[in-house]
Amino acid sequence: MGRVLRETPNPPLSSSTEGATTSSTSVMKTLNGSHHFKITGYSQSKASEGTDVRALFELTLLDQSGKERHKVHSHFGRTLESGPYTLKYRGSMWGYKRFFRRTLLEQSDYLKNDCLSVHCSVGVVKSHTEGPKFYSIAVPPSRIGHHFGQLLKTGKGTDVSFEVDGEVFYAHKLVLAARSPVFRAQLFGPMKEQNTKQIKVEDIEAPVFKALLHFMYWDSLPDMQELTGLDSKWVTTLMSQHLLAAADRYGLERLRLLCESNLCEDVAINTVATTLALAEQHHCFQLKAVCLKFVAVPENLRAVMQTDGFVYLKESCPSVMTELLEYVARVIEHSVYVCKHGIEPVFDGSDANGRRVKQRL
Repeated sequence: MGRVLRETPNPPLSSSTEGATTSSTSVMKTLNGSHHFKITGYSQSKASEGTDVRALFELTLLDQSGKERHKVHSHFGRTLESGPYTLKYRGSMWGYKRFFRRTLLEQSDYLKNDCLSVHCSVGVVKSHTEGPKFYSIAVPPSRIGHHFGQLLKTGKGTDVSFEVDGEVFYAHKLVLAARSPVFRAQLFGPMKEQNTKQIKVEDIEAPVFKALLHFMYWDSLPDMQELTGLDSKWVTTLMSQHLLAAADRYGLERLRLLCESNLCEDVAINTVATTLALAEQHHCFQLKAVCLKFVAVPENLRAVMQTDGFVYLKESCPSVMTELLEYVARVIEHSVYVCKHGIEPVFDGSDANGRRVKQRL
């Protein structure tokens, strides 16, 4: 099975603090909020009662003439050390006395049909103290993937077997049904197969199906070299190509995205045509765009056209060839941009005879 990385929780801190040096941090934050205040019946509000208020604030008196000549007064530029401003109720005027003279206000465009429109933003300083925690309870990371993986590894309680390319794999119906809508329909749906204990799987190679089961139990990909027994730098790319098709077949969206991500990172001359064909066949639009961009670079295109994968691409996905030609034309039209930002060709050193489409593992 693949390697699984396990996290080791940190030991809890000692409850004894004798002789220890402690520290704490006072964190100050300003929490901002806004309120739109519309005063209807302005002439009747002059005798209202009020109270003193301390806050950082910004007042905007809205111009109602449509000229957007709003009057703004802000205190958010003040430093926290100087503290918030106190809005005095008792004084020559109610509120902030230097904002706008009442005599000018009542003759201005800010007052219309005995109505004022004021936008007010208020900032309240919030503080809390951060310091060491002398008592803590360590919570270990989730191991649900490990626990399910052990079910597959030990084979206990299996109730279904799959014959794949001459090999037999045992699994649990409920786990498969929980992970895959296709397996759920195949094993429990109204159109389920007559024999749900022994199922023969076509068109998937045994190592690919083994990796598929590993993901369904562990929710991670196995070590591909260890699983296949192949010591090749391209085994991950090759397996990702096969697993992409299998993930689409069984409705495993997360596995499909993992395969797309791996293939995006490993785009190269001898693999890109096959990957592009797979992206087209399985509707992987982001992966398709990456492949088109790579192939459209003139230096890459000449090399890619000599691979077996390009022959397979032309035969299996003729519509992609039209898109590729259009993409190449756009690259030529913007040759200056390509010279500055184009993707450098990635040559792997393998000869033409070693480039095969969807090789057997």
